[in-house]
Formats: sequence, structure tokens, C-alpha cells
Amino acid sequence: MSAQTLPQDRRSAKDILGALVAFDTTSHKTNIPMAEWVRSYLAGYDVEAILLPAENGIHTNLFATIGPKDVPGIGLSGHMDVVPVTGQPWTTDPFQMVERDGRLYGRGTSDMKGYLACMLAMVPDLVRAKLTTPIHLIMSYDEEVGCTGVIPMTEAFGKTLPKPRIIFVGEPTTMQVVDAHKGGSRFRTDITGKDAHSSRPGLGVNSIFIAAKLINELERMEERLKAKHFSTRFDPPYASFTIATIEAGIAHNIIPPKCSFSWGVRVLPGLDVMAVKRDLDIYAARELLPKMRATWPECDIVTTVLGHLPPFASGENSEATSMALKLAGQNETFAVAYGTEASHFQAAGCSSVVCGPGDIAQAHQPNEFIDIAELDRCMVFLRRVAKAASA
Repeated sequence: MSAQTLPQDRRSAKDILGALVAFDTTSHKTNIPMAEWVRSYLAGYDVEAILLPAENGIHTNLFATIGPKDVPGIGLSGHMDVVPVTGQPWTTDPFQMVERDGRLYGRGTSDMKGYLACMLAMVPDLVRAKLTTPIHLIMSYDEEVGCTGVIPMTEAFGKTLPKPRIIFVGEPTTMQVVDAHKGGSRFRTDITGKDAHSSRPGLGVNSIFIAAKLINELERMEERLKAKHFSTRFDPPYASFTIATIEAGIAHNIIPPKCSFSWGVRVLPGLDVMAVKRDLDIYAARELLPKMRATWPECDIVTTVLGHLPPFASGENSEATSMALKLAGQNETFAVAYGTEASHFQAAGCSSVVCGPGDIAQAHQPNEFIDIAELDRCMVFLRRVAKAASA
């Protein structure tokens, strides 16, 4: 398609964002209709989008390339899924974007369909540009449930998909350049005790008491890590532990034989989170299990990894960070406590950095919004990316 035959009804980032918000892509629901809409939009500019369906049949990644096919390119990456709105006090329909006082309200406006809208609004310019470096549009699923959807896509880099040289992940940073973030790992610990009548507690093993001791040990671990592994770049400046859920108990007069609790750790770059699990296993084997099994040999404590997102650090003088600082007109980088897909891209060998429109304080909130000015700033940044890719 020539520049003269490009569609004349070019859509703004604001208009595109309204269309994207209207798709309820809450993580447990399908994102395929939205991906199909994006593919159709791109086809209007003769840009082919590849859908990479998940095994569950309801999710898909999307990958498209504009420009030459035989050289490493620049990836613009964002996720399509959003978090639930259930129980939140929204004053408007979260899946119908509303403009008010220079802000656009709706689920995902900041996190992170605003960036996806800017990516798509740039397509006419990218198609017209004489790109010497390709621009890859990368959209993923299941970021909100552990950044798992992007993994099969990164595994295809350099095989069935081009491997980008640089990737800009557009999570909401108010367009500040973020070169590091914490990792996040989730675990479940299952305790098998022994039931007994509550009047004869010595005949049983109270699984809730055991859980309490394990939780107290996790709290002590956090305190020990605070003293030896911290960085003032992060807030909080240390690895933080969370006990998320506890499930146990049958009745008030029965010693509870089963207890399970889920927990998580957000770690700084350089800390091996699996060492935390190993230390808890050692504590359980040394301090708890012998006495438990003396009462009932089948007692057990098992901790399972539910999900793991590595911490991210782009590295000193990384290509992605240097380029982002130059294009954003900034000379300072930042670190954040939340996680992104940048760590998976970095692990796949793509120099990565995080920089996108919107404020993370709006993410996951009722009445989530993005300032229209943030979209404008993102468009300026992406136009500079296009210019750099045309040099």
C-alpha cells in the first residue's frame, strides 16, 4: 500500500483507546476479540499481525512487524489483559471510556491500553516512514497474573518470530525511564497435621499452629534481608514479604489437620528468591517436622512455587536505556517496586527498558484514568522512535 492509498480516516490515540477499553479483557476472560480487532486495524495498513494462541484456547499473543524483515528491530510492547473490577466502587461503566476534565476514565486506560493505543495510532506514520530498522508491535496476555503469557512468545524469538534488538515496555511510568524493577515470586505452603478432639490436643498436630510458626519465620527472614540486601533506589528499599491467604479448619472442637497459606516475595535485582524457599524448607525440616512426625509419621510441610517473575535490571549503559533517555530528553533513570515483562525480554537477550504513559498509582484502582496529556507525551516519544528507526 502506498502512502497515497493509506486509509484517510486516521484514528487518534484517544479514539483507539476508547475502542480497546470496550473489550473486557480481564485476565480470566478471552482477549481474542480484542486481538482480532487489532489485527483487522493493522490489515487496513497492509501490516500483517501474527496471532499466537495459548493452549487454553481463550488467550492469544500478537506480533507484527513494520519495516525491513532482515535486521534486528525495536519492539514496542504492552499487555492486553486487565485486572478485575469486581467489588470496586466505579462511578461509570469501567468498559466504556469516559472523558472528563482532561482525563480518560476506564479499566486499563493507564494499565496499559493507553500505550497500546499510542502504538496503534503510530502505525500510519510507521508505514509511511522509510524505516531502516523494523518496528515490532508486541501485545501479550496474562501479564496481570504473573507475566506468564509473554513467555511462549519470547521462546519463539529468533525461531518463528524475529528477535528484537531493543524493547520498550510501555507500563505506566509517566514517561519516565525505568531501568530496574523488583521481581515477584508466589508460593503456597501446605501443612499436613493430624486431627484429634480438641479436648485431647496431644493426640493431634495442629496445622494452624505450624503455619503460624512458618509465617513467623518468614517475617524473621524479611528482617534479616533488610539488614544485608537493600537499595535506596527502590521503595521500599528491601525485599518485601506478603502472606496473602490462609485456609484451614473444620470445626471449633477439632484439631485442624490441614492448613495452606499462600505467600509472596518481591525481591531486588541480585537476590536469589529460591534461596528464601530453601531456607524455609530447611527451617521446617529442622525445627518442625521431627516433633510433628513423632506424633503422626504422615505429617508433612510442602512449599510449591506458583509463579516466578525475575527482577529486572537493564544494566549499565544498556542500548535500550541509553536510547530511551535520549528520545525522552532525560538524564536520570528510576527503579520501581512493581514487576513487568521487561525481565522476560531481558532474559531472552533483548535489551529492554520500561517507559510508558500513565501513572502506576492509577493501576488496578476504581475509576482508573489516564491524563490525555500523557498520551500526547507518549506520541511525541514514539515519533522520535520512528525517526531514529529511519536514520
